Amino acid sequence: MGLFGALYVGTSGLQTSQEALNVVAHNITNADTEGYTRQQVSEGTREYQRLSMNIDGVAQKQTGLGVFINEVRQVRDQFLDASYREETGRKSFYETSYAAIEEIEEILGELDGATFYESLTDLWDSIEELVKDPSSEVCQSMFVQYAQSFVEASGNVYQDFSDYQDKLDYKVRTTVDDINDIGHKIYKLNEKIRGIEAGSVENANDLKDQRNKLIDTLAEYGNVSYQSDFFGNILVKFEGHDFVMMDKVNEMAYNVDENSGFAKLYWPDIAESYRDSYGRKVYDADTAPVYNFDIGISSINDTDLGSLKAAYLARGDHRGNWTDLQTSAGYDAVKESVMMNVMAEFDGLVRNVVTAVNDVLKEAAEAASLINPNSKYMRDENGDPLQLFMRIGVDETTDPDLISSDKIASGEYSAVMDRGRNGYYVVTDSNGNTLEARYTKNANGDYIAESKAWFSVPNLVVNQDLQQYPTHLGFMMPDGSVDYQTAKALEQAFLDEKYILNPDLTNAISITGFYSNLVSQVSNSGNIYKSLSENQGLTVESIEGTRQGTLGVSTDEELSNMIKFQNAYNASSRFINVIDECTEHIINTLGT
Repeated sequence: MGLFGALYVGTSGLQTSQEALNVVAHNITNADTEGYTRQQVSEGTREYQRLSMNIDGVAQKQTGLGVFINEVRQVRDQFLDASYREETGRKSFYETSYAAIEEIEEILGELDGATFYESLTDLWDSIEELVKDPSSEVCQSMFVQYAQSFVEASGNVYQDFSDYQDKLDYKVRTTVDDINDIGHKIYKLNEKIRGIEAGSVENANDLKDQRNKLIDTLAEYGNVSYQSDFFGNILVKFEGHDFVMMDKVNEMAYNVDENSGFAKLYWPDIAESYRDSYGRKVYDADTAPVYNFDIGISSINDTDLGSLKAAYLARGDHRGNWTDLQTSAGYDAVKESVMMNVMAEFDGLVRNVVTAVNDVLKEAAEAASLINPNSKYMRDENGDPLQLFMRIGVDETTDPDLISSDKIASGEYSAVMDRGRNGYYVVTDSNGNTLEARYTKNANGDYIAESKAWFSVPNLVVNQDLQQYPTHLGFMMPDGSVDYQTAKALEQAFLDEKYILNPDLTNAISITGFYSNLVSQVSNSGNIYKSLSENQGLTVESIEGTRQGTLGVSTDEELSNMIKFQNAYNASSRFINVIDECTEHIINTLGT
């Protein structure tokens, strides 16, 4: 090799060492940058110049043409990345679930004075005082007054539950927007990275860092899987559905259920659609749901991933009420949702109190009428039995109109979804007569009339007449004797152990024990979610520590590399100086 060829060898060493030093400097500069991945130089030798060939020789006579940088690669472990993202999603799921339990505990007031519990206790105390002297106007007034306080406290708690459901619904909607935004950002980064790396000259490592950070964030929202294609794109699936593709982003969407007002998540690219009366295209969210809740929540099935699913599940799909507790199938549809579950049990407690009191008063009036058909005892001016608790706009005390799935199957009734009201069913009998009430379908396939037709917290009020004139209760029999029996019946109604918290439990409890059981269930669930959340936090922290050991920047290691590449630079410089001196010597010698 000539001297000038050797100069090019030295120059390649200078250039390579300089670029390597630039990479080291870039690493040190971004040592504290969130999401940055350590970059590493891969060096390679240029092609050799063959001087001669000898098949008998141990080695060929070749001279090197220098060094070059193969690539500047990122140092990542794909298995640690996948593990970190999965466990981060699981951590977010249990953190969101635990936050919902904490909100329930705060609403119930167990941490700050137990306002609802006090109203229930006051009502119970007023009944015990009434037992002592039912004829006392003071005791009767206390009874009605504390009943009103109980109704107000119940309404406040249920409204707070509903408000928190609305907050969860808002979180679901904003999270969907955030997820779609992340999808488009990943798609745009794919385009940029593909354009930069198309010539196979350089790697767009800083853009890849941004893309990896977006995937980390996306993993907090749900179950994420991804793969790289031939062109360098990252193709992402969210909850098993193609999300970021090479040529487009399949956005997630939601419809607002007119029945509950909640968002229903679905994938528009595979959902069935129809035209409404205005000719607008409407997607049927039920044909392409994002989540399949038929599969139980468990780590084994990887169904406990993501804050979006946790918020969607905690919120539920309707306002929970006592009808959700009537059958095991109905309860199965709500028990995984912390909000619907607690709302249903709380509404069940209030309904038990209301029906217990009203039934006792009604039985007293009917018992008096058996003795004397013209009796006015415990009856209003219309001759109807006095009821302490009333429903807004409804006089009857009947349970909701329920048409069983068996009657639908037999043809006695038929039900058709009213698209205009999205969620309600129009029910007709065998003669083709349309029933007036609007119906919703429960998990058991039964059709239930809308909730205003039965006792539930949202439609509960205290009898206005008794609020103004509590003494109308009287507790004085027509013969002038004090009605201790009815007062004792009220007390016994609170003590009878004939209720269950939900269909999954078999132990009978009384009204006085119902609330403590409900609170205990919430507390136990909270402890479980808290423990799972904390354990997942430790798991994620451990994996992240290991991951940072791979992709994180160690300043000590980078300083060591800096010295190595600086020495290589100096060696190349010294090599060029030697060649320069040789060249100068030859020229000067030949010149003389």
